[in-house]
Amino acid sequence: MPKTFHFAKFAVVVSAMFFAFNSFADSPKKISVLIVDGFSNHDWHQTTELIRGILAPTKLFDVSVSTAPTNETDLANWRPKFSDYDVVIQNCNDYGNHISWPEPVKKDFADFVRNGGGVYIFHSAENAFVGWTNYEQIVGLCWRKADFGTAIRVNDDGSLVRIPPGEGLATSHGKRGDVLVTRLGDDPIHAGMPRQWLSPDMEVYFYARGPAENVTVLAYARDSKPGQGLLWPVEWTTTYGKGRVYVATYGHVWKGDTNPPSMRCAAVQTIIPRAIQWLAKKPITIPMPPDFPTATEIKLRNFPGDEIQTTNQMIQR
Repeated sequence: MPKTFHFAKFAVVVSAMFFAFNSFADSPKKISVLIVDGFSNHDWHQTTELIRGILAPTKLFDVSVSTAPTNETDLANWRPKFSDYDVVIQNCNDYGNHISWPEPVKKDFADFVRNGGGVYIFHSAENAFVGWTNYEQIVGLCWRKADFGTAIRVNDDGSLVRIPPGEGLATSHGKRGDVLVTRLGDDPIHAGMPRQWLSPDMEVYFYARGPAENVTVLAYARDSKPGQGLLWPVEWTTTYGKGRVYVATYGHVWKGDTNPPSMRCAAVQTIIPRAIQWLAKKPITIPMPPDFPTATEIKLRNFPGDEIQTTNQMIQR
């Protein structure tokens, strides 16, 4: 197994796994996607490369990247044109960083969603921009202090519990690990998927807080905090104006990670392009792959020369 990330090799192997995508290559108009990155306490550069590697073999997306400059002069002049795209993947997180988007960019972003654009809040982007009210409304449930807003917990029977500000803990997560994800209800993104599957090296955020308005929980999992072990959303959608928003905690890529299993998971690689199709208000045509994980098996997609890796595991439910 190589120790360094190679974008081209990754694209090749994902292309082989998505065997059915060639039939979609003649689509008259591809979905235009903008990935916004430039700063994070996570490895934003590798995350962007991996997302591009997952999307490229489908031949359904035109993907561009806008990287926020880190010096004040260039940042002040940075102005991505969100309105040119169908979907924006937000991969910036100012948590622990002394940088943010300029006010005109924030306004353009909120207007883009309000006017009907789609936004994918990717992993740690859920943590971002404390105090930006529009963003917190867009995300619905953010990484915030205990007194900030409402949290949503899931009961064992799938019913939801709203937790008011000041009750419970600030947002956090336990140790990363192999997590049993449970789909809640039926939605287009998850059509045809099993009710449960294992996802590797995953963080389950507990007590994510926010306005919690127009939040639809799509999937949940149990946290790993010792002595707690409650169920929390790991995928949800919101609406903001005419726009659609999809938020998920999949895709943790920490600085120094190589070949991160969080992004090699067959479920994650299926959900990401499906979510983007849904955000663009297009039919979901991404097929269910033969290597989709089950409730007892993790399926990882490796680099060329390696076979699909299957992990049989028994976990606490």
